[in-house]
Amino acid sequence: MNSKYVVLASALLISVTTFAQKDQIKAAEKALKGGKSQEAATFLTEAEALIANAADAEKAQFFFVKGNTYLDLANKNVNTDASLSAAAKAFQDLIDAEKASGKSKFSAQAIKSVTEIKYKLINSAIADSKVEKFAEGSKKLYDAYLLDKKDTINLYYAASTYVNAKDYDKALELYGTLKTLNYSGKATNFIAVNKLTSAEDFFSTAQERDRLVKLGTHEKPRTEVVPSKRGEIYKNMALILVEKGKTDEAKKAISEARKTNPEDGSLALTEANLYLETKDYDTYKKLVSEILEKNPNDSELIFNLGVLSANAKNVVDAEKYYRRVIDINPQYVNAYINLAAMKLEDEKVIIDEMNKLGTSTKDQKRYDELKKKREDMFKATIPFLAKAVELNPTNQDVSKTLLGVYNALEMTAEAKALKAKM
Repeated sequence: MNSKYVVLASALLISVTTFAQKDQIKAAEKALKGGKSQEAATFLTEAEALIANAADAEKAQFFFVKGNTYLDLANKNVNTDASLSAAAKAFQDLIDAEKASGKSKFSAQAIKSVTEIKYKLINSAIADSKVEKFAEGSKKLYDAYLLDKKDTINLYYAASTYVNAKDYDKALELYGTLKTLNYSGKATNFIAVNKLTSAEDFFSTAQERDRLVKLGTHEKPRTEVVPSKRGEIYKNMALILVEKGKTDEAKKAISEARKTNPEDGSLALTEANLYLETKDYDTYKKLVSEILEKNPNDSELIFNLGVLSANAKNVVDAEKYYRRVIDINPQYVNAYINLAAMKLEDEKVIIDEMNKLGTSTKDQKRYDELKKKREDMFKATIPFLAKAVELNPTNQDVSKTLLGVYNALEMTAEAKALKAKM
């Protein structure tokens, strides 16, 4: 065959294909306008195979129609999760296609739909997490992030939810992205209660919040400081790497993070915890000494060191840190609670041994010894529990624990007074 006919035949084939996909996109648009979104989805599926070789403008049109089709299906509760996911992907592909073409015919129109999908995904992910459907929820949060990459908090929550789903590879990938972005999550929230809804509204500035309080639409203004999340991010990365047997990589990741963020105390704690987890106690103690040297009166930091020590069953150091916190800040309620909880940890062991004893003279003697030990343990917790109740009387768990101690020691008057307050 003459070569010019081959070229003509190829051109004819491309032309026919282009007309076919355009017809299917138009048919999908018409079906969508007529409220037949499932029919529109069928036309789009037929056009999908041809769209890869289409011009950027045609790709953008296809993804715009597809996004709106699946959003409509989601709004009609037709395969809601899959439809939302498909809509999110279509709009993301639309944005990419229009960026490639340098034109933005549909992007501006899509912004409203993108925002709607984003919040639908977030709310659906929250609902999933409440019923422990973490795998589904994590994907929705990640899809929400892909729709709006400036809103990096959704990437952080997606990574955390992948951890809950035990999909550690995906969690590590997302944490790696957060690390590359140098995400901290540190923020200041300006909050006030909406008088109409009784819900708390968040504002970007104190001035905006205070203006509405002055106008009378809001009340009970407060400011909330959200601490850096870097420590948690790198801690989770390290724990995943340790779980995978990549301890050296974990240590390197934390070391690099500290160099990048030298003032972030949470990272120093994370590094100390990593060496504690890997039973390198000498390095752990060295790091702890460095932390305390820099921040000798940072009650939050010292409290966290107490928690790390308690988790490692190093009760002597844990008690030392908790008592140091109380010296610095006598109002630090959690230090009292943790001291009491730590002292009560041995109760089960004592009770188990008491229940195993027989009626011999030797067993009876041992029973009396254990009984006194238990009573002394209870007496030692009273000052801490009582102070915790004084500082936070609404904490029912602490009040119930103190009440149980009073009853065990037959301190009837004290138990009766506490019960009246509860």
